Amino acid sequence: MTSSPRYFAAVCAALLAIAAPQAVRAQNFSAPQRGEIERVVHDYLIAHPEVLQEAMAELEKRQTAAEAEKHKSAVKDHAQKLYSSPNQVTLGNPNGNVTFVEFFDYNCGYCKRAMDDMLTLLKKDPNLKVVLKEFPVLGPGSVEAAQVASAVRMQDKSGKKYLEFHVKLLGGRGQADRARALAVAKEVGMDMGRLEKDIAGPEVKAALDEDFKLAEALGLNGTPSYVIGSDVGHRAHVYRRHGRRIFRVRRQDAPGGAPRRQEIPEPRAQRTRRSRDD
Repeated sequence: MTSSPRYFAAVCAALLAIAAPQAVRAQNFSAPQRGEIERVVHDYLIAHPEVLQEAMAELEKRQTAAEAEKHKSAVKDHAQKLYSSPNQVTLGNPNGNVTFVEFFDYNCGYCKRAMDDMLTLLKKDPNLKVVLKEFPVLGPGSVEAAQVASAVRMQDKSGKKYLEFHVKLLGGRGQADRARALAVAKEVGMDMGRLEKDIAGPEVKAALDEDFKLAEALGLNGTPSYVIGSDVGHRAHVYRRHGRRIFRVRRQDAPGGAPRRQEIPEPRAQRTRRSRDD
């Protein structure tokens, strides 16, 4: 268990409030009274140290609930740009009954490992809409790669060529930057003259600015980050974890709370692997 001065202060404040008699709680205490209260609290905590752990656990629970509510409000307030922006890449079923949004960076190792899970979801779930958001937070090379990727998206409204580009660039070895991203774009058959022009144009900048503003509104500070329903996740979860979230969203949205389809089965290769968040 870890602790912090902030947690300890919160716990002590709560205990002081409990220890103070109801009739004088709103009054100022004299120095002797404060000393006596402090002694009582001190002695109680020494005798019952488990109270600190219980109080911290309750505080963390309340903070988690408050954060979840904040995420829910942010998702609702920014739903249009989050799910239906003209600047985004949409894969899978564009009319899917659940939308899976991923914020990623081409130089993020966790994103590379999570890519197979996203591709599995696309393959296994015909009612899933997947939205990819560029979130280049790992340096200039990441920004350059995201600029090229955004220009690729402008040439490919279907998302098929973009997905091929995305898999090759994110799945490749080494640092992703402008040169490497351009090489991959050429390899998948992009119009390189148009691509260079689009990279320097206003739409690419506007798309990246929009993604960064969305990430800030949602409280995201790393990659990969996900939005499924009103649930905002900050870590790379394996296929099974995402499958549970998608199933839960469908169950909540279905009439009477009944699920619209069975939960996505776990691939055999994944059964020996578990996310720390499970």
